[in-house]
Amino acid sequence: MVETKQWKPGEVVPKSATYVAYDAEGNNGGSLYLEAGKRFPATQHSGSYYVEEE
Repeated sequence: MVETKQWKPGEVVPKSATYVAYDAEGNNGGSLYLEAGKRFPATQHSGSYYVEEE
């Protein structure tokens, strides 16, 4: 199984791509395109994280 990198809100976006937000339970919170060097936006739920869309 390949481990997927997860980023937390506030971290620097490593590369321009579409990212999907998930809450702590793994529910999909939607996707958005982010540019490299920007920061991952805040979410409404604690424990949320982003993964790059495949």
